Amino acid sequence: MKIWDSFLTPADHAVVTRGRFGRRMGFGLRAAVVVIDAQKYMVGEAGADEKWPSSCGDTGRKAVGEIARIVEAAQAAKVPCFFSLFELDAKGSDIGVYARKRDLLESDHWCLAGSTGAQMVSELKPGEQDIVFVKKKPSGFHGTPLLGYLLDRQIDTVIIVGGATSNCIRATVFDASSYNLRAIVVQEAVFDRIPISHAISLFDMDRQFADVVTVQEALKYLGDVKAGTVTA
Repeated sequence: MKIWDSFLTPADHAVVTRGRFGRRMGFGLRAAVVVIDAQKYMVGEAGADEKWPSSCGDTGRKAVGEIARIVEAAQAAKVPCFFSLFELDAKGSDIGVYARKRDLLESDHWCLAGSTGAQMVSELKPGEQDIVFVKKKPSGFHGTPLLGYLLDRQIDTVIIVGGATSNCIRATVFDASSYNLRAIVVQEAVFDRIPISHAISLFDMDRQFADVVTVQEALKYLGDVKAGTVTA
């Protein structure tokens, strides 16, 4: 049973079947891991989430452990990892239209540049060959050098982890698909603040633009890359 099945009606399932949605694209030959916004402001602090206005709580903290497993396996397999950090200028000069939907929060526990909240979570350790970059919009591709990094390495598959599922993960997946990259979303390694948003976003991505896989499937693939047994 998929995480989104309880939210779908029989009529919804019939639409999916009739349209032949949700085929598997599978992993390709050359992968990269893209970690979206695994930052302190996103996961807060156990027992003190009220101090972190954008915290995803225990769900986010649990997912960070799975993200770390994916990153460590990728690094062992010499698969490049790219880490995005979402940061906004403390004065809001670069917030853009987002300011029409949400206040600029003057908090050290939010995503303001230079704040505690904007820092990457301590569980993740980028390696010497990994790249950390800043983004200003939901997608990891918009206005960043990510696509250039992937092209330079002849990447055909992006394994996407991080948060939040309904916002930056979803936007990154759609852009990856638009660039004809195979988008793989690791279910246990993405997280959101609202369960229904998480589940339906996974459904939408899996239906048309990505393969939603388990952490074990992703780890097996990375193990095969390390062993040199990945073939077309």
